[in-house]
Amino acid sequence: MTRSIAVPVLFGACFLSACGDHKPEPDAIKPLVVGMEMAYPPFEMRGPDNKPDGISVRMAEDLAAGLGRPLELRDVEWSGIIPALQSGKIDVIISSMTRTPEREAAIAFSDDYVTNGLCMLVAKDAALQSAADIKPGIHRVAVKLATTGHQWARAAMPGLDLITLDDAAACALEVAQGKADAFIYDQISIYQFWKRFEDKTRPILNPVREENWAIGLRKEDSELLGQVNAFLKSYRAAGKFDELAGRYMAEQKAAFEEMGVPFIFH
Repeated sequence: MTRSIAVPVLFGACFLSACGDHKPEPDAIKPLVVGMEMAYPPFEMRGPDNKPDGISVRMAEDLAAGLGRPLELRDVEWSGIIPALQSGKIDVIISSMTRTPEREAAIAFSDDYVTNGLCMLVAKDAALQSAADIKPGIHRVAVKLATTGHQWARAAMPGLDLITLDDAAACALEVAQGKADAFIYDQISIYQFWKRFEDKTRPILNPVREENWAIGLRKEDSELLGQVNAFLKSYRAAGKFDELAGRYMAEQKAAFEEMGVPFIFH
């Protein structure tokens, strides 16, 4: 179910006077409606006060501010986020979305802002050292529905016994409880789930495939696409991605550097 959370970013005079005698131009108060699944810390999540928080939330706030528009965040289940964009329920997707050929056939993407990779969480005492060690008929692999990990596992390892779940935490728990031999997901999440189940699991962080994240838009919104790309360029030049990484991912950044795994922002 889609939940709508209004998050005002700008409180300009025109916005506040919408109910008064002066009627502003419609575009002056039209919110930027951003869709994300708030179940992917530290990018999209809810804080202790249940308010939206994370790197993508801060990016959305800054994007809306740069466009001079109020922001409306909508918490959308992952499997329905592209249909929500296509139907006009949201204007953009800022939800750690990987650019793929299948998705590019359906929607437009901004320039990339993250390089990430698919990797694995395995049982602590498992003999598995890479995805090449996973064998159909022998191993069971947990994947989150409609993710690139799910798509990759089906394409790269036909016949593999997949445990397909709606929730990433549930996939990690399958490994921790010995019900699955591996969980294929992105590097940041695999690291976090390993820290949660450190006594029972082990991360394999060298990616089986590198991926790029981008902001999703409707194909016809070429003007907005240009504005989003300009925002990303200036955001990067101003060091904002580094600021967000320091605020939300200091531990992960240090751990990745120690393990020799490239960090994600570019």
